[in-house]
Amino acid sequence: MTLRIENLEFTYPGWPPTLRGASLAVPAGESGFLLGPSGSGKSTLLRCVAGLERDYRGTIRWNDDPLDPLAPHARRVGMLFQEPALFPHLSVRENVAFGMRYQGIPRDRERAEAQSWLALVELAGKADARPDELSGGERQRVALARTLAARPRAVLLDEPMSALDRDLRDELAPRVKALLAERKVAALWVTHDRDEARRLADRLWTLVDGRCVEGLPEARA
Repeated sequence: MTLRIENLEFTYPGWPPTLRGASLAVPAGESGFLLGPSGSGKSTLLRCVAGLERDYRGTIRWNDDPLDPLAPHARRVGMLFQEPALFPHLSVRENVAFGMRYQGIPRDRERAEAQSWLALVELAGKADARPDELSGGERQRVALARTLAARPRAVLLDEPMSALDRDLRDELAPRVKALLAERKVAALWVTHDRDEARRLADRLWTLVDGRCVEGLPEARA
């Protein structure tokens, strides 16, 4: 099973093309990393894959099945944004459990699983807190737990560790990667951190002029 992006093209009205035939493939259980300068189209590419942008050309597939006709919720692709969008009226545990709400999981098991995801991101003690009681980094970790709890077949991670301090980031990112590999989830990470990409990437691309080029920029010199 593989997440495939084939010849993706996208243009915002009134602007030059953002994506000009971007292609890449991430097999289930692997982490692909996408680098590139700000404004190069990395987040746009993720939004197209998630179905949040629909006016693209090209094909997005899960293995051989096109995802293009499907609404975002039907694609089974989770996306973690740079800014966590948590429900302010729900507790931390309830935010995480929300990702499991439509999977037919009994409520007692849902609660237990949400607690286990919070333990993974080192927030088990904050389960009853509200989002406005958390730091920015803590809110990002809750959003990460909620994304993974929904059991997607692929996840799109838009600089998911950017709000965390370096020590926690260095500890948490490999743990998340290992969990995704264990569960055979295809992961596409966007980052500006070349060292992080070198350490963690199974596959690595740089977005250049709207196309995905394998490797880091300096490797192409």
